[in-house]
Amino acid sequence: MRDRSFDPTDLAAGVVFTVLGLAFGVSTLGLERGTALRMGPGYAPLVLAAVLTLLGVLIVVAGLRSRGVEGIGPLAWRGMAFLLSAPILFGLTVRGLGFVPAIFLATLLASLASPRLKSWQVLGLAVAITLFSTLVFSYALGLPFRRFGPWLSF
Repeated sequence: MRDRSFDPTDLAAGVVFTVLGLAFGVSTLGLERGTALRMGPGYAPLVLAAVLTLLGVLIVVAGLRSRGVEGIGPLAWRGMAFLLSAPILFGLTVRGLGFVPAIFLATLLASLASPRLKSWQVLGLAVAITLFSTLVFSYALGLPFRRFGPWLSF
């Protein structure tokens, strides 16, 4: 007789991803999709919903094919707190400080989620992500936002 063990955490996560992907996909059906070269407002959300659905199905299959069940382990409260608060900090400061300082501060905060990073690594990561984001979003894509906001006087 074959052992029918499965991983309930992978199975649950896969079902959640699949349901969310399908729900978001259905919600985009009323939007104009366009083509890959002339994307409409519904193109990218539909593609992302399809990717999420496919990912969910793959995780469900992996969960069902799992031979043993691993324990979940303790929750990483530190990581969750810093990673969830970083985009909130960005959203609260981007209009007043501007894009450059807001992305720098959000990256600093998010990188504190890992206790293994040293302070020079955190600063280097924040500088690199800030430079990359500024070059891509401000200069390459030409998005209309303030690099430095009214809270800064220079």
